[in-house]
Amino acid sequence: MRVTDPEILRFIAETEAAYPAEANSASAAENRRHYDAMCAVFRSPRPEGLAVTDKAVAGVPIRRYRPRGAAGPFLLYLHGGGYVVGSLDSHDDVCAEIAQATGAELVAVDYRLAPEHLYPAQLDDVETVWRAESARRPGIVMGDSAGGALAAALCLRMRRKGGPMPLAQCLIYPGLGGDMSAPSYAENAEAPLLRTADIAHYAGVLTGGDTTLRETDPELSPLRAADFEGLPPALVVTADVDPLRDDGPAFVEALTAAGIAAEWRNEPQLVHGYLRARHRSTRAGQSFEAICDWLRGRLRLIG
Repeated sequence: MRVTDPEILRFIAETEAAYPAEANSASAAENRRHYDAMCAVFRSPRPEGLAVTDKAVAGVPIRRYRPRGAAGPFLLYLHGGGYVVGSLDSHDDVCAEIAQATGAELVAVDYRLAPEHLYPAQLDDVETVWRAESARRPGIVMGDSAGGALAAALCLRMRRKGGPMPLAQCLIYPGLGGDMSAPSYAENAEAPLLRTADIAHYAGVLTGGDTTLRETDPELSPLRAADFEGLPPALVVTADVDPLRDDGPAFVEALTAAGIAAEWRNEPQLVHGYLRARHRSTRAGQSFEAICDWLRGRLRLIG
């Protein structure tokens, strides 16, 4: 392990105390129990001044965060959790703080989880909410980990099916179906908080064991797309000590080659899931602020 930053080492220890590595391969119910306990350890109070409401869009639960005076484009947030864990509550504080920092309304999606609901149920739910919300005003799609992959997949689906395209995409340590022989998958095979074996496990749970989909379906593995033309500008943020790291620059390179404005930001010393450390780690806090800065810039451009 290459992490030497004492704040991140403390974050890793706190996370593993509530969410041990073996939870990743436990039953869905046990995994969720551990994950929810870990989220509670790091949850921060919502900033003041937000109007927060829960509702459903065509049966898909959402949570809406509206800062005072919010107008113009919105943010669609898709939580991480390997498509197996995570909820509106798991990322509530992250979403609230992004809404407050950007001044934009943020809509979080409680998409269906595997193994009870196999792919593409998750993306179907995201599309349902996106179409309903973007019918009223333009928006940016974003997410972390599995949610980052869903954000990229939504853009590919909108290009394929037609409909309102997100005006930007912000992907935070996403898993994009990249080549697992890439250096980061070996270099960080036993990285804290996410191992290469965990990635393979979650991929199997999501597809019910269908090993061909990861290679053939670009909406499951966005890096497998035949071309990247017509997709929105992107910020892709990766953690350096994360097996998924090399998916980020590969995606940015593909977008750039297609003439799309795309930026890759890699975070030294940080590990998968570091958004939860934003109030415990200077490095994580700086990365969170950089993400919000980029969002503010894109919102000004399209507002």
